[in-house]
Amino acid sequence: MGAVLVLAGLLLGAFYLLVCGALFLLQRSLLYFPQPRAPGAGGDLLALPLTGIQEEGRVLVTVRRRAGPKALLYFGGNAEDVAAQLPLLEEAFPQHALYLLHYRGYGGSGGRPSEAALCADALALFDRVRGEHQRIEVLGRSLGSAVAVHLAARRPVDRLVLVTPFDSIETLARSRFPLLPVGLLLQDRYRTWREAPQVRAPTLVIAAERDEVVPRASTEALVSRFRPGLVSLVVLPVDGHNAVENSPKYRSLLRSLS
Repeated sequence: MGAVLVLAGLLLGAFYLLVCGALFLLQRSLLYFPQPRAPGAGGDLLALPLTGIQEEGRVLVTVRRRAGPKALLYFGGNAEDVAAQLPLLEEAFPQHALYLLHYRGYGGSGGRPSEAALCADALALFDRVRGEHQRIEVLGRSLGSAVAVHLAARRPVDRLVLVTPFDSIETLARSRFPLLPVGLLLQDRYRTWREAPQVRAPTLVIAAERDEVVPRASTEALVSRFRPGLVSLVVLPVDGHNAVENSPKYRSLLRSLS
């Protein structure tokens, strides 16, 4: 009996290590779901050289050009073709030039997505747009909320809007894999809570009342990290992480910012 228990323990340990190894190797395929740019998507395309990471190619940005001081940078979710957001953003921000970043590996952009790559490209986009527009607002949705906060913590953005944001990927991963040492395994942690205190722009946070992907506690934990009086939180009465954009109140909230 003792030998059987030892053997069972060894097999269980081997299986545990196998699961940890699989999570480590496959984690980015579980986090990023690159989407192609839809045929016939509107807007122009701006190409930026890949920066910060030793990769060849360029990162693409869907653009609605408009002269004037105002610009909006948009960072989408982890399974999003950001070009599909162009009609909604054109309606909500008629006076803004619009810049929608296609992450590396998404929408024809070169390279591979990672936290370092996405954040480097966001900074490069801001610096490029800053030469043409004096007032730059930033909208980040889901995964893009972490990219947006990283940018706002390092550049003088005029307004920050976060849709269904989270405090960190690490926290979300711990809740989904409670028995695994995710703190040791994760490569892309997106610890947005660490960067929120550095943001100085007025910030609007939009959450779903019933979000199956980002628990309300995660969003509220992030909100608590911003400077006092800087953040407004609006909870929309919708079911689902991706249901926010179908809410009439969501559209009216965005229009009120224009």
